[in-house]
Amino acid sequence: MSHIHIHREHHLGHAAARKVAYAWAEQVEDEFGMECTYEEGASVDEVTFKRSGVSGTLKVMPHAFELDAKLGFLLGAFRDKIEREIVKNLDTLLAKKPAGRKPKA
Repeated sequence: MSHIHIHREHHLGHAAARKVAYAWAEQVEDEFGMECTYEEGASVDEVTFKRSGVSGTLKVMPHAFELDAKLGFLLGAFRDKIEREIVKNLDTLLAKKPAGRKPKA
């Protein structure tokens, strides 16, 4: 069984980080057929995701995201590609400007 661990620091705060995590969960549900559940906590939220051959969690903190995933035997062969795609998707969401904010002039 292969494992993926990704840690991303951010300066969003908890409310904005939650928005990014909800967007990420919707994206992986739509694109990869994942089943996601979101559980809010006082200091750490947790998105649990799964589908055939993969399961894991995305921890959402006011200062960081931490993703841990376990890949089954067949998907383990594609670990590097899967990790690159997750990193790309998460980094793209983190790079987006929060809704409702105007860029600085």
